[in-house]
Amino acid sequence: MTARRATAVVIGGGQSGLSAGYHLKRRGFASALTRPHAERTFVVLDAEPAPGGAWRHRWESLRMSTVNGIFDLPGYPKPPIDPDEPSRAAVPRYFAAFEREIELPILRPVTATSVRPADSDPAGELVVDTGQGQWMSRAVINATGTWTNPVRPHYPGQETFAGIHQHTRDYVSADPFAGLRVAVVGGGISALQLLEELSRVATTFWYTRREPVFRDGPFEPEVAGRETIAKVVADTEAGRATASVVSYTGLAWTPYALAAKRRGALERRPMFTAIEPGGVREADGSFTTVDAILWATGFRAALAHLEPLALRNEQGGIRMAGTQVAGEPRVHLVGFGPSQSTVGSNRAGRAAVNALVKYLDMTPVSG
Repeated sequence: MTARRATAVVIGGGQSGLSAGYHLKRRGFASALTRPHAERTFVVLDAEPAPGGAWRHRWESLRMSTVNGIFDLPGYPKPPIDPDEPSRAAVPRYFAAFEREIELPILRPVTATSVRPADSDPAGELVVDTGQGQWMSRAVINATGTWTNPVRPHYPGQETFAGIHQHTRDYVSADPFAGLRVAVVGGGISALQLLEELSRVATTFWYTRREPVFRDGPFEPEVAGRETIAKVVADTEAGRATASVVSYTGLAWTPYALAAKRRGALERRPMFTAIEPGGVREADGSFTTVDAILWATGFRAALAHLEPLALRNEQGGIRMAGTQVAGEPRVHLVGFGPSQSTVGSNRAGRAAVNALVKYLDMTPVSG
């Protein structure tokens, strides 16, 4: 199969990828699908079968009133949305409308399996391998997010557990847990949301590696956002692996956190030491019977397809200069590090395109 070409390939069709596509089109990049011979072209490769990115998979009870906020896509304000509508329906519908309005060249479902240099020329083309053939490109904007890379800790005896064993990635609703004894593992926002929901219908036990830290006083998203971005930028520019968002921000006393507290669901326990067929072995050696273990242990950036580029350093991090990978100017990471939020994704999409255009202007086409 003959490789296809695009000046820029965007990998991922969630908020970050859509933002990058929007700004590429605004900067004059043509569709690699309909105008492949234009001077500068782009394509968006999305592994999902339909618009919406990871929002297509959120649990049924996650309503628009309880999500942390969906920032408008560039140039396309959200229409009025019922706060009681499931986010897994409302957000994909909004993304689909944006795609139709902006007319982005998106191919789906297409999964990028690897990105590698075409030759030894550091300014040469990159090869994007997919299950549907190859793309040759001068630059890649990676927007694959984290949804496909859940963190699944391992504890001794885990494989012997006889009950329900599930990560939040696969959680749909509390119904299968009704009347059960459920261990919820994790100290982030999702853990609090699910503790509140499950504690209505089940007996819950909350386990975290560290003592959860709740912010004192009112939570100001703009202030917290600026503080968090500054800390994450410092880490990425130094090449350090970034931690979870909550490790930077602390937890807020949201309505669902307060409801969980009133219900007694926020009585935190230190992590258990082992898992047995009928429950967990506590840190103090005692045994707690549980019927289900729900791992609300978060996600890591889904970057396995970039491994051929050897972007990670000895610390396990990727040193960044803005959205650009330091030392690999052909690759930008958006929705990564400081741009994981929806507003951060929009800004990163614009910043990546601006830097990419500058790089293309300064780098002659090889060959």
